[in-house]
Amino acid sequence: MQSFWQKLKDIGDLIVFKHSIFALPFIFTAMIVASKAQNDTVWFGFKLLILGLAAAVSARNFAMAFNRYADRDIDKYNPRTAARPSVDGRIGSSNLLLFIAINAGVFILVAYLINDLAFALSVPILIVLGGYSLFKRFSPYAHLVLGMSLGLAPIAGVIAVQEATPLWAILLSIGVMYWVAGFDLLYSLQDMEYDKANGLFSIPSRFGKDATFFISRLFHAQTILFWFLFALSASLGFFAYVGVALSATVLFFEHRIVVRDFTKIDRAFFTLNGYLGIIFFICILIDRF
Repeated sequence: MQSFWQKLKDIGDLIVFKHSIFALPFIFTAMIVASKAQNDTVWFGFKLLILGLAAAVSARNFAMAFNRYADRDIDKYNPRTAARPSVDGRIGSSNLLLFIAINAGVFILVAYLINDLAFALSVPILIVLGGYSLFKRFSPYAHLVLGMSLGLAPIAGVIAVQEATPLWAILLSIGVMYWVAGFDLLYSLQDMEYDKANGLFSIPSRFGKDATFFISRLFHAQTILFWFLFALSASLGFFAYVGVALSATVLFFEHRIVVRDFTKIDRAFFTLNGYLGIIFFICILIDRF
């Protein structure tokens, strides 16, 4: 029994489940906006709630496990990542591949149970989710691929409810893409010297710290612009714009913290961005009520 719980802990360390907080608020933001537009209620039903959670968790498990599997040769020499279960032997390659396959299968099955469009897009979505792990080996724009991976969350949410992709969902997704790419740039500063020494492609390793700060700020300005356009396109009300304004405030403080003291990047990355997604969702929920 102790071994079983230890394995669960190792899997938790592998996929860093707490990071799900970044995608889930935006999946459900899209679902409540779509449900309100289609059914005149924010409640989309228990079936879609359960299937939506299953799709989000399995997709994220697949993406994280694939990333850990693909990055084993990189992570084992990086002091920041050398203790990951995929590197230190706690989870072997065979078990890791099995975990990847199971989660891919679950995601495709859940998509099939949702609707035809979700099922048709399930494999392309998995390809995008896995692509991030490969991009860093040949392109400094892997940050945008990661952003696009999480940006698919609102698209998936609206497809689950409406089996369509309205303009407002695309605008919300582009905002999420720039949001994630912007904070991933800041997080990647921790590996700037390692990436340089090992020929890995990232914006910090290619363009330096100052350029990274500037590009991250530019990406986050784009985030606010696209979320504003999302609220406009979806004909949302006052509280939606409050959510956009609060998001801008959180991002402002995130950059202020990192620029002043780089050692506090974890606080900016995990705490503030986690709050941002929740605050944004709550504001949209209140607005649609």
